[in-house]
Amino acid sequence: MKTNYIFITGGVVSSLGKGIAAASLGAILEARNLDVTIIKLDPYINVDPGTISPIQHGEVFVTEDGSETDLDLGHYERFITTKMTKKNNFTTGSIYSEVLEKERRGDYLGETIQIIPHITNAIKNRIIEGSKNKKIAIIEIGGTVGDIESLPFLEAIRQMAVDLRRKNVMYIHLTLLPYISVSKEIKTKPTQHSVKQLLSIGIQPDVLICRSEKKISKKEKEKIALFCNIIKKAVISLQDTDSIYKIPIFLNKQGLDDYICNYFKLKVPKANLSIWKKVVFLESNTNKKIKIGMIGKYIELPDAYKSIIEALRHAGIKTKISVNIKLIDSEKIDNKKTKIFKKLDGILIPGGFGNRGINGKLLAIKYARENNLPYFGICLGMHLALIEFIRNVIGIKEADSTEFNKNCKFPIIHKMRNEEKNIEMNSMNFGGTMRLGGQLCILKKNSLVYEIYKKKQIVERYRHRYQINKKLLKEIENNDLLLSGKSKKNKSIEIFELKNHSWFIACQFHPEFNSNPKNGHPLFIDFVKKSFSLNKKNNFKI
Repeated sequence: MKTNYIFITGGVVSSLGKGIAAASLGAILEARNLDVTIIKLDPYINVDPGTISPIQHGEVFVTEDGSETDLDLGHYERFITTKMTKKNNFTTGSIYSEVLEKERRGDYLGETIQIIPHITNAIKNRIIEGSKNKKIAIIEIGGTVGDIESLPFLEAIRQMAVDLRRKNVMYIHLTLLPYISVSKEIKTKPTQHSVKQLLSIGIQPDVLICRSEKKISKKEKEKIALFCNIIKKAVISLQDTDSIYKIPIFLNKQGLDDYICNYFKLKVPKANLSIWKKVVFLESNTNKKIKIGMIGKYIELPDAYKSIIEALRHAGIKTKISVNIKLIDSEKIDNKKTKIFKKLDGILIPGGFGNRGINGKLLAIKYARENNLPYFGICLGMHLALIEFIRNVIGIKEADSTEFNKNCKFPIIHKMRNEEKNIEMNSMNFGGTMRLGGQLCILKKNSLVYEIYKKKQIVERYRHRYQINKKLLKEIENNDLLLSGKSKKNKSIEIFELKNHSWFIACQFHPEFNSNPKNGHPLFIDFVKKSFSLNKKNNFKI
């Protein structure tokens, strides 16, 4: 199958939403019965984002095959049906690692290793490999045109138009049109300069997607088209919106998918966007409301919890409940400030690493348990829920995790072990050494999670280095504590719940990675429904 390539670059400023634009474009083309994949090229030197702080780069999205990837891959999976893999995201660091490994092995004997052609060839090979058997491959280039880190990627995609013939390659440039409120006008000059920078590299954009606070007028489109050397209908306005799920409809209304299909000479039906229109309708027509408190330590950058925030929104779409998410800094919670929880309808503690903010999270869990408030613990949220239960219900105050206290007397959470050899699975490296990706989990009948999933076996995605110490758990059996999910061959405990509670579920995996606006996720949907059913306040004030 011949693949057509669409390269999306960004200009003027970063964080314009290239990932969402790429995902939305993929959704429209998929709605025209085209087989689509999306690849993200990240210019940083890290081999993958697994060791980067979420405050710097947002969440790490985990694929089914166990790759730690950029958060944009989460957008891709929420908008298109193609599942992302390790081939859908690579960095400058991974490219250089590959080339240097080959050089050390002797693959380039006699050659001087250079950015052109060795690095650019490696980039092109990865793009082609990740796009195999797809009619359309959308390639998002991270960063902004003009960044020194992006130059090898831009050179590689310039070369691809020569290698594959220009008619099989399209360049889309996403830029910012700033709105000057004093003069009440949109300024096009930054976009002109950005396109000029692209041209200096040898890339002429075929389409401009212009981000702006206000809708772009016909006159402004004509000016941009003239100065940037493209036709007017290829200038697409993308104004600010209250929902990212409206963007496929916005792009379709301006004929972007028609333009692309005509460019590649693809004879396909018109886009059927009924599912996206339904999502937008349901999202804007909720008739109930709840407030969920998410307790974390990265709240200054909500992108650190992007998939969870979206999963809660998806659950709201499916249940017609408006979910107001209150991000609460766990480091600012103490015994005097637990009254903040009284105005919540549910508490969620997401995954994380390290001991910063742990005490605040434990106080939140204790409040949820004692006040019958729905509680959802994910990964670290599971570990802390078990520690809190053992300390305050069982009475073993020494219960802790070796992640927080290496020499604790009752390590109910410890580093993953090789069960056959009964030893800790240690590694000198942090990157890519956790339990990652899709794993089978067996649910216990007569449990709440079994009722929610309505099946015995599920596959969810994991990202963890610590787990429940099964040997110590045998010492604290309690009628209230139900171990409702276990791994294949019963090697590890994946889910537990409290029986005499309205809704208290804690899981080792990350269900947010399998949620999308069309279907939601069973656990998030049930959590939102239960939080509403117990809601007697229905107010948004904290």
